[in-house]
Amino acid sequence: MESGNTDWGKSVAAVVFRDGKVLLGRHTYGDGKGYLILPGGYMNLGEAVEEAVVRETQEETGVLVRPTGIVGVRTNAKDWYLIFRAEYVSGEAHPCDGENSEILWMDISTALAHEDVPELTKWAIRSAEEKGFQKRPYMCEREHEPYSYYG
Repeated sequence: MESGNTDWGKSVAAVVFRDGKVLLGRHTYGDGKGYLILPGGYMNLGEAVEEAVVRETQEETGVLVRPTGIVGVRTNAKDWYLIFRAEYVSGEAHPCDGENSEILWMDISTALAHEDVPELTKWAIRSAEEKGFQKRPYMCEREHEPYSYYG
């Protein structure tokens, strides 16, 4: 991702399940270095959250997803992190962009007990298992279409 187009205050991630497994990547830098975390990252300026989570997941893992609900939000004074449940669409999981040394499908129960999976990722997985907020049809005739509603 080019840094001139990055919105450093907004980031997204995806919890993707397939055949009883969750998609995780072993991160290569920063606070997440060495940990198995959800695919995701910073949004681009002007990008919709759904577009960002699809792009980030595919850039990092080679897997195309479709966001189906919001399962968590992490906030602080400087930024926010929106976590989606996303449906697997296609693709073979593999490291694509150097941000992760490995991409893997891990049994959900193993991920929830694994010491290399941080608590925030475990919370997101648990919330996704419970379905979280679901995307609902919403039409509004105002500026900045399209709108999305999760509830």
